[in-house]
Amino acid sequence: MGLTVAQIPPTFTGHPNRKRRRASLLIPLVVTALAATGLGFASKEVVPVVQALSLCRAGDASTMIPKDGVLLGVNLDWDSETLSEHRENLGHDPAVVVQFSDIPYDDETWAHTTNAVTQVRPTGGVLLLTLEPHGGLETMSDEVIAKLATDLRAVNDQGTPVVVRFAHEMNGSWYSWGQQPLRYVEVFREVAAAIHAGAPGSSMMWAPNYGGGYPFTGGQFAARPGTGDFAALDTDRDGALTMADDTYAPYYPGDDAVDWVGVSLYHWGNQRPWGNNDISESGKFLAMLTGTYSGTAGDDSSVPDFYQVYGVDHNKPVAIPETAAIFTPARGGASELDVKQAWWRQVFSVETHQKYPQLKMINWFEWKKYEIEINDDVDWRSAGSPAIRDAFSEDLPDWLQYGEDLEACR
Repeated sequence: MGLTVAQIPPTFTGHPNRKRRRASLLIPLVVTALAATGLGFASKEVVPVVQALSLCRAGDASTMIPKDGVLLGVNLDWDSETLSEHRENLGHDPAVVVQFSDIPYDDETWAHTTNAVTQVRPTGGVLLLTLEPHGGLETMSDEVIAKLATDLRAVNDQGTPVVVRFAHEMNGSWYSWGQQPLRYVEVFREVAAAIHAGAPGSSMMWAPNYGGGYPFTGGQFAARPGTGDFAALDTDRDGALTMADDTYAPYYPGDDAVDWVGVSLYHWGNQRPWGNNDISESGKFLAMLTGTYSGTAGDDSSVPDFYQVYGVDHNKPVAIPETAAIFTPARGGASELDVKQAWWRQVFSVETHQKYPQLKMINWFEWKKYEIEINDDVDWRSAGSPAIRDAFSEDLPDWLQYGEDLEACR
């Protein structure tokens, strides 16, 4: 959930770490049996056992890209809701489920991911695994990358495809891997090569932060003048980093390394103070996607057209890994339904589907949580109450695809 420059407080020192998703419920029989042996599910000793007991394996990851329609997924708060409960709410299994993990990881940390797989596997969906190297890019050794590929192969061999969103929002200044395009591209390519070779049921997503407000001055990891990274980011060669520089291109790892491109798009409100309950301006979602937004939240018209450049010119499937509209219960303004419905009707509009066929994945951010950026509790959910859930379900178009529509097993 990256910020525009207008959303970064004057004392901004970096995004807080997200609470780890601990998907510990709904453990299937095979995992229970493995646990009884005393083996760690993701350990190298158990990989052959998982493969032997699998009912099927995930096929080539490219088969998960729909020829027509869009995968509808969810970024779920595992501590408050299971996937089965989410299905009961909306009447469908999500096609994509988002999980976060640190990398490098130990067996205990990786168990949170494999526990998420136990929920995703029965749905027939895809796991979108966001890997965060909080120790910095230098922690991504050959051994760490090789272990990742091996562990992903074990997940694939259970029948669950994985899309790896590695070191997302790398153009931001708030993460330890941020604004280091030279090393970032090298590491991304190393991870992609290992996954493509060792876990063909997994694919790579490149997902920068939306470019409004670039270069996000004030973050702890902002590029410093005089460095090679600063020079690489100064795409107009004027000696400064500004909105005139390309916020995406210096970080792009190359078509051979990237399978999906993604950018998260949120409605944080229309103007300062951020977080108020405002109905989004008409056309805001697609304007952000195409780099044409100029409105009450600022002039982002210098941001590149993400959809055209990476979806069309580079011919990659486009994802919205996270989206939602902010509703702050403690504040006044428009009603929760009006705020959220105005946004999701833009996201799922007829125009979205007809004019942007390379858009292949949209994931709703299904969380109620405290947001440090506005110092308040926010309810982002589409199914947090029966009234919101029913309105959301009623507005979902028929061109969306769900877990039951996919054929992951081969």
